Amino acid sequence: MKFGETFTEFLHGDQEWFLDKCSHVEYKRLKKVLKACQVCRALRDSSSDEQVENNEGDESNISPRNYQLDTCPECDEKFFSELSKEASDIAGCFRSRVRRLLHFHISNGLQKYMWRLRLCFSDDQQTLVEEGRMLLDYVTVNATAIRKILKKYDKVHGSVSGRNFKMVMRAKRIELLQSPWLIELGAFYLSRSDAGEPGEFFRKFSCDLSGSQPLMTMVVSDSITYEYSLTCAICLDTLFNPYALGCGHLFCKGCACSAASVLIYEGPKSAPQGAKCPVCREVGVYPDSTHMIELDHLLRNRCKEYWTERLREERAEMVKQAKQYWERQTLAAVGY
Repeated sequence: MKFGETFTEFLHGDQEWFLDKCSHVEYKRLKKVLKACQVCRALRDSSSDEQVENNEGDESNISPRNYQLDTCPECDEKFFSELSKEASDIAGCFRSRVRRLLHFHISNGLQKYMWRLRLCFSDDQQTLVEEGRMLLDYVTVNATAIRKILKKYDKVHGSVSGRNFKMVMRAKRIELLQSPWLIELGAFYLSRSDAGEPGEFFRKFSCDLSGSQPLMTMVVSDSITYEYSLTCAICLDTLFNPYALGCGHLFCKGCACSAASVLIYEGPKSAPQGAKCPVCREVGVYPDSTHMIELDHLLRNRCKEYWTERLREERAEMVKQAKQYWERQTLAAVGY
């Protein structure tokens, strides 16, 4: 089955009620625009005629790769601006849905009671699993649609503009399969799997913390697998109390605070606007940082001794920082 048919079936299948308020890639319409592009067609025809003359009628050498088009205003305007908007909308929808799902999972008190009251006639854990599966399908199918339409763009134009657009998506923090919320979703379901809850869905995720490079792996299809490093780029050790900055890079809380020159108890969000990510050097990523609660829970359960030791070290560092802070405040107050 062609991907266009698969994508249509996904949009109008059993999950149509779930996708009602969710953005999606206009895959078929964009393919029609690309197919009907007059500039590309004129270039293709003229290039074909020229090649036929040069190759004395040998048409076997004629292919879209044999011509180059630096820019096509019609395709550029239709594809890159629209894909950027669609990817941004999809990323925002995915982020808000996952945040809501995990918020109910970790909530307590009245919020937990209201959540359970609403689901009193159903299996709340099964509901969480089912919604998570739909979210994973939603983000992976749309990411595949974007990848395929950009590949088609490059094939028609004989260019690498589509491939380069992926870097633009990463710079704009809208690359769907690199979202830290996808890692949080994976950590949540790996924790459920550790608790002995069965399900085919759990097999999409795996986590290896035994090697020198701890990884979380997500299998999208038989040919596509994504790996997410769980190593802090500062201390070069397994993440502890992890935070994802606005750019998507993961760090231990203490390491992120140290890089931004703020105290651990203040947290990464208190960093100044000018603070840069230690990896990509992007500015203004600390206020948008996210505490990876589910990932921390997974690491705590699977690396108990390591997690306990790191907790002891972080608390000792917090006491040291608090002591130094109050010593400075005292010296400033007494005038010495």
